[in-house]
Amino acid sequence: MSAQYQKWVSESQAMFVLTYSRMNMKEIDAFRAKVRETGSEIHLVKNTLFDRTLDQSGFPKASFFEKISLVGFAFSDAPALAKVFTDVTKNSDNYKVKGGFLGKALIDGKQVKVLADLPTLPVMRAILLGTINAPATKLVRTLAEPARSVAAVIKAKSENAGTAA
Repeated sequence: MSAQYQKWVSESQAMFVLTYSRMNMKEIDAFRAKVRETGSEIHLVKNTLFDRTLDQSGFPKASFFEKISLVGFAFSDAPALAKVFTDVTKNSDNYKVKGGFLGKALIDGKQVKVLADLPTLPVMRAILLGTINAPATKLVRTLAEPARSVAAVIKAKSENAGTAA
């Protein structure tokens, strides 16, 4: 188990810890399906063993490994996994995000919510692409404007010359 924990920890960009009470297998399976859609995984961990693995990997000491801990491992898109975690806990007293790690930095439940409010990776890519594209579009318009103005003047002169004759 320790080797598997080590593998998950080393491959993760972020990890979030959720505690729950009165969650049945049907709810856990639905939760797992949502998590898988983000390219992540969740696993029920043995607190002592997982805490030891984190300590060996150089993570700071976390106080939230008590009771039942479901740990989400974000392998590619941390904000998407944080969003799934906060959506599950939004209207429930049975679930609570304890905190987690972003890289090797310790974060609390409020910071996980802030991370969940960030746009997802595809949205961020679209915003970045739009930002990169905007100056090029403005440059093309600026370069084409003098020629467009000259063409408009010539057209106006030709229309005036045609009506005078």
